[in-house]
Amino acid sequence: MHLISGHQTGSFDHFREQGIHKIGSTLNMTSAREPDLPFEIKKCPSRRTLLGLDCLNFLLADVQTGVGPFLAIYLAGYKWNEERVGLALMVGGIAGILTQTPAGALVDFLRSKRALVGVAVAALAAGALLIGLFPSFWPVMGAQVLIGGTSSVFLPAICAMSLGIVGRAAFDTRQGRNQTFNSAGNAIAAVSMGVLGYFISNRSIFFFVAAFAVPTILVLLLIRPGEIDYELARGANDGAKGGKAESVRVLFHDHPLVIFLVCAVMFHFANAAMLPLLGEYLAKGQGRSSMLFMSACVITTQFVITLIASWSGRRAGTWGRKRLLLIAFGVLPIRGVLYTLTSSTALLVAIQVLDGIGAGIFGVVSVLVIADLTRGTGRFNLTLGAITTAVGIGAALSQVIAGSIVHHIGFRAGFLFLSGVASAAFAILYFFMSETHNTRLATA
Repeated sequence: MHLISGHQTGSFDHFREQGIHKIGSTLNMTSAREPDLPFEIKKCPSRRTLLGLDCLNFLLADVQTGVGPFLAIYLAGYKWNEERVGLALMVGGIAGILTQTPAGALVDFLRSKRALVGVAVAALAAGALLIGLFPSFWPVMGAQVLIGGTSSVFLPAICAMSLGIVGRAAFDTRQGRNQTFNSAGNAIAAVSMGVLGYFISNRSIFFFVAAFAVPTILVLLLIRPGEIDYELARGANDGAKGGKAESVRVLFHDHPLVIFLVCAVMFHFANAAMLPLLGEYLAKGQGRSSMLFMSACVITTQFVITLIASWSGRRAGTWGRKRLLLIAFGVLPIRGVLYTLTSSTALLVAIQVLDGIGAGIFGVVSVLVIADLTRGTGRFNLTLGAITTAVGIGAALSQVIAGSIVHHIGFRAGFLFLSGVASAAFAILYFFMSETHNTRLATA
């Protein structure tokens, strides 16, 4: 084994001076002199664990896809108007908002992250069954609370397990790979759900979700818990003082973190309502074909994400985070404007290529930015949860505000409003956000 660091490797005595806790798998030294030094051991997880992580990302996407954009079309088929659909989506968002930060803290605290994911998957399946069996107001609202509340576990838990398994040195590439398998799962699920919705019924989609929860839970057993480094998984350092977590208040005194938080909230405010609104637009007068059109939109997006996610993870380490984020933020307002320029179903589906570019880059790089800014704090997942909470507020408000604008003014006004918010987010990112890659390495 060899060390991955920002400096040249030296002698054994040199590493003792720098306070490295471990060298390879055979040495075990401790030093409390400089626990924040930017040295990292290259971890070598087993093929079984890496396979389990790949399969988990793929199958979890299958489970989550059915309760996303397809829900808007499903409810529209039962004569729910835009405001009621927006309310249902907002309720799920609010449930996620209330649980994201506690979920992040729970992931930081618990060692048994696999069990936590398993319980959340089972709860999501129960919510999907509730929606499929009882598509009336209160059952749907209750299911959205259950789904939104438990789904908040997935992002911090997967990121924590990934960081704990592969280490910081390989986390950029691993996060790109996670997103690739997640998007591939989304694409396969979108095809399956589109076919089910067209040839059987829209309701069958939610039974599909419940069925896929079973293999998703079973594949967790492939991941060996002993290979998940608890300290690394929560963003802490090695050493006597390295595992001590910093105060949350101190974290949010960090200006780059606050600026990124603002940008992320605005990005998701602009992005969250676009696909559901497009789904409602396609549902008007299309009958059962609307599910196939929506499936084509999701497939296009996820196919692009699958192609671009691994590339984003690799480029994030060489280009830096900000340059990639500018690309993701830049395509969002363009996408919103293009929706207003055509009513062709084929062109509307083609525009989803831009959604794939933006989502593929943001999904990978945003997690890396948070990992950069929380390195050594022991608060990686809590911070990830807190930022996701704020992002959830933006997304939930987006659904109901954009839905109301569409209901009273029209789809064109709704898309242009979201594009304006996206343009403002791009400007803030460009002028005020600094590069975060190697920030803590430079100041250690």
